[in-house]
Amino acid sequence: MNQATTSASARQNTVGARFKKNVPMLLVIAFLAALPFIMTLLDGQPLSGVLANQPGQSKFYQGLLIEIFILAVYALSYDLLLGITGLLSFGHAMFYGVGAYLTGILLKSFGLSLWATLGWVVVAGIVQALLFSIVLPRVKGITFALVTLGMAQVFYIIIQSRELVKYAGAEIGLQGVIPPDFINPASQRLRFYFVALTFLFLVYFFYQRFVNSPTGRVCIAIRENENRAIMLGYNTFYFKLAALIVSSITAALAGTLHTLYYPLVRPEVAGLGFTIAALLMILIGGIGTLTGALIGAATFRLLSFFLEHRFGATSQLLIGTVYIAIVLFLPYGIVGTWRMHSFGFKEAWRRRLKSFSNQAEALLKRGGDGGK
Repeated sequence: MNQATTSASARQNTVGARFKKNVPMLLVIAFLAALPFIMTLLDGQPLSGVLANQPGQSKFYQGLLIEIFILAVYALSYDLLLGITGLLSFGHAMFYGVGAYLTGILLKSFGLSLWATLGWVVVAGIVQALLFSIVLPRVKGITFALVTLGMAQVFYIIIQSRELVKYAGAEIGLQGVIPPDFINPASQRLRFYFVALTFLFLVYFFYQRFVNSPTGRVCIAIRENENRAIMLGYNTFYFKLAALIVSSITAALAGTLHTLYYPLVRPEVAGLGFTIAALLMILIGGIGTLTGALIGAATFRLLSFFLEHRFGATSQLLIGTVYIAIVLFLPYGIVGTWRMHSFGFKEAWRRRLKSFSNQAEALLKRGGDGGK
């Protein structure tokens, strides 16, 4: 009886601790859920306006936030692969691209229902992970990254081939995909907003549980020292495969949301540049933190939007400058640096000043040698 009471008390304490830990995230969810209605009131419209999908500031910012939600899911999938498991992949955009193109082709060319399409996207995600896993026992590190890049480039070329122009649109991209009426963002923007918001945080909490599970702990051990994990008796291949499958399915479903929201799916979503975008998002937020992927995606999209709106073509230079500053002064990303309680400003300036001092000394010495 005492054992049962102790066990129940321990479970309650665990649930309480988890709830307390996730209170900030739950508050963010509540704020994002209320934001469309707040924006409607600020825009001087009645609350019925947001439900009726009327144009205005609320509808516009719903669209911008939907873009952030999609990018955040994509960034989370890459953070699981690189930040948690330590698998550097340069072909991660292939997972996203396959989901985006497969969704569009099945809905437009084959007339499948959305639910059947989602099933095929999940299957495609598993197949992609198995394809990448073929090389897992043979290569690791930068070699694995280059092999995944090669696989992704093959898909990038195939999707633009003449043979698939009827389905994928070649270099122009896939156009004319009409989402189902009940989730069409043109007529049901608020519903799509809540679907994307719900999916994002379901993925986030699932990833949180995955990382804290025994499988996730072994994945972290693989990232830190794979040889030691092998020495302890773990077959690391199966744990890396599990992370690959989860990451691939998540990225493919993010691609599905992309196709449902955007009127055009371009080949660039499967290119190297889009993988670099995922890497940049988790670098900004903090690699291996999960929360950092969300903050990184929001920073990445909002920074691009506001600077492009304000400065036009010059914005690319400003965006690059901001990214360099983040890497220099927030060496572990926004969340990672915050957690370590070390913003690294002094350390970054100390390194820069030391570097400039060394360069100046070298130039003076070189000048002195020349004078002799």
